[in-house]
Amino acid sequence: MFAVIKTGGKQYKVAEGDEIVVEKLAADAGADVTFDVMMLGDGKTVTAGTPLVKGASVVGEVATQRKGDKVTIMKKRQRNTYRRKKGHRQLETVVTITSILKDGEKAPAKKAAAPKKAEAPKAKEEAPKKEAKAAPKKAEAKAEAPAAKKEAAPKKEAAAKADAKPKTDERGRLAKAEGKKDDLKKITGVGPAMEKKLNEAGVFHFWQIADLKKAQITELDDEAGLGGRIERDEWVKQAKQLAKDA
Repeated sequence: MFAVIKTGGKQYKVAEGDEIVVEKLAADAGADVTFDVMMLGDGKTVTAGTPLVKGASVVGEVATQRKGDKVTIMKKRQRNTYRRKKGHRQLETVVTITSILKDGEKAPAKKAAAPKKAEAPKAKEEAPKKEAKAAPKKAEAKAEAPAAKKEAAPKKEAAAKADAKPKTDERGRLAKAEGKKDDLKKITGVGPAMEKKLNEAGVFHFWQIADLKKAQITELDDEAGLGGRIERDEWVKQAKQLAKDA
């Protein structure tokens, strides 16, 4: 049996067990969603709705919520310097069709998970064995303790260096670069002109962009005229990775 459903302004032909990708639905993963049916068919007869098939419905389970592939839009005007580039990722919901119902039928109830059996007796038998195995490990732990202390020292030094960032103002800016400036052009969407704007605004390093808060992003976007690129091109996520690799 198949059915034709409508959601998000689009129509989909589905059967039980099918997995479809639709525009975002307001439901969490694992929740059931119900769709109205525009057409029903069983291979021999077809029932078309006017516009819906009365008493019929399709039930699906939300598998996951995700973002679709990035779509890039370019605009330009001939014999002019006008250039615009924008990207968009549509919010999507992946739904698994669980049942197709007709004539007012109800969806079958989900089976509850079987309770786990108690394993108390086994635990008592295994307790002495675990204690016997644990004894040699204690001796090994004592032998490895000095080596662990030696390894801990470089890690502490590295952590101290990572935390020794210069203090920024309340907007996340610096009056001047701390040491050598980072090459901000490595971030997707940042060119020479954009890098100059960021430097003039007091942003010189990857870690500054990685630490930006929501309010600071909005303020920097308005001040430097970035047109929402920080969030659209995921600068914060890119900067965190570049800061690690630096």
